[in-house]
Amino acid sequence: MKDNLETMVNSGYSGRRRLVTAALPYINNVPHLGHIAGSHLPADIFARYCRSKGFKTLFVGATDEHGSASEIAASQVGVDLKTFSDKLHEEHKKVYDWFGISYDHFSRTSSDTHKKVVTSFFKRLNEKGLINEGIMPVFYSPNDDMFLPDRYVIGECPKCDYKSATGDQCESCTSLLDAHELKNPKSTITGEKIEVRESKHLFLALDKLSPEIEHWIEKQTHWRPQVKNLAMGWIKEGLRERCITRDLKNGIQVPLKGYEDKVFYVWFDAPMGYISSTKEATDKWKSFWTGDSQIYNFLGKDNIPFHTIFWPGMIIGTEQFNLPTNVVGLQYLNYEGKKFSKSKQVGVFCETLPKLGLDADIWRAYLTQVIPESNDSEFKWEEFIERTNSDLIDNFGNFVNRIVKFTSDRLEGIIERPDESRLNELDNSVLNEVKEYKKRIEGYLEKSEIRKAYSEVLALSSLGNKYINDSAPWITLKEDMQRTNDIIYVGARLLKALTTYIAPFIPETSEKVWSQLGLEGSPLDANAWNNSLSEFDKTHQIGNQEILFKKLKKEDVGSYKRESSKGIDLKGFFN
Repeated sequence: MKDNLETMVNSGYSGRRRLVTAALPYINNVPHLGHIAGSHLPADIFARYCRSKGFKTLFVGATDEHGSASEIAASQVGVDLKTFSDKLHEEHKKVYDWFGISYDHFSRTSSDTHKKVVTSFFKRLNEKGLINEGIMPVFYSPNDDMFLPDRYVIGECPKCDYKSATGDQCESCTSLLDAHELKNPKSTITGEKIEVRESKHLFLALDKLSPEIEHWIEKQTHWRPQVKNLAMGWIKEGLRERCITRDLKNGIQVPLKGYEDKVFYVWFDAPMGYISSTKEATDKWKSFWTGDSQIYNFLGKDNIPFHTIFWPGMIIGTEQFNLPTNVVGLQYLNYEGKKFSKSKQVGVFCETLPKLGLDADIWRAYLTQVIPESNDSEFKWEEFIERTNSDLIDNFGNFVNRIVKFTSDRLEGIIERPDESRLNELDNSVLNEVKEYKKRIEGYLEKSEIRKAYSEVLALSSLGNKYINDSAPWITLKEDMQRTNDIIYVGARLLKALTTYIAPFIPETSEKVWSQLGLEGSPLDANAWNNSLSEFDKTHQIGNQEILFKKLKKEDVGSYKRESSKGIDLKGFFN
């Protein structure tokens, strides 16, 4: 893999480098559709676009395997932590591969590389005088005679009164909490009340870094309002030093005398997974973290404070790496008015999808339309059926079919490039509109506005269908073969551009269309985007027609629901 990546980053690409990351998923369960739409898919679409546009692009991720979540999950299924983590990492990778999430490297925070990166990062922060010692109130379970991890404590949020805030963060208002702030804390494992005791820990001096963090945030005029507003809200409240260690066994041990029994807080070490995964991917990893390289982080709204305050603060403190170009904070995808819940069989669980027999691109296309970019969004089965049939099949699939089938059936599979003088006003108008669509789609993608970009792609497909309807080649065929050829040629040029622009969204399908158009290479090749408006050869052979999708039936919704909601219980992966 590394050899292939070395080839990628050194040849065939122009322009600056771009590093794309998706939030590291916890290893304690298998992802559902909300996780895919909330970070992995939009990050993949953006990374595919960047490669096609000619940027030297690297897309990395990893499973987050430290902290209490995986430790307790392993205990509950009755296997050791390594066995558990190995299996769940494998299952995560299967899901992302099935969806066509094009990670160049998907690593693990349990890797030796990651441990070295974290240790080095900590030592540099300590040398810079940004690590302090202190006493912190922590949760303690008298019944188990152990410190209880924040994640397994629940209580009332002191800021918004949400009843199910966890020990370190409120899911409702996204506030980060200290142990002593949570009202009426209870163990989520036993339901019993717990105590708050004091323990010696290490803290990152965010208060010292606050002016530089604020200055950086204020300059980010291209961030989404909800991301910037949330970050500035933290600044206005006043940054305090933040604890970076925990009384746990699962994690990276603190390399400091007197702290041998503690590990780094999972949210201190997890973002460094971006660096360690890059380091494992290519020997030229530093070129993606320094110089004019741009870094794009895709993540859910609960991760926004960590990626706009804490992680940037750590980067500023070490003075070694670039800060993110864009922190693409996304909201939550819900399921027909409810939250995803595997135990209640509410939702669509990714390990079940291959059994339904629907192409991954069908899921990618619909999920793109409901990516929770500015507000929480909903997965709805009826809408899934309707949009697949109307947008993917009746619009895009129909236009592909009209161009390829007509050429094959009526023009013996061959189109000829006409002289410009033969193109009429409508032809030129359509070709000029394609150029404008290209600019708009590219503009939205550059701002990581994935839904708007895809909407423009579908609108371009509609333009293609309208052009064919207005030009009526089935009528000109009877009296003017040259005009018929010219109509189909213009339509094929539009389709070539359309296939290039839709490729980041539905990559497997776009490859099929590219082949049907008789084109070499791939619509996702380096610089394919920049060459999307180029002419065909003087005489061009169109390939063979192939039906892309079969229409979905509303009567199948019931079976889809039943099958996709029966996610595998964790124990089922170890039987």
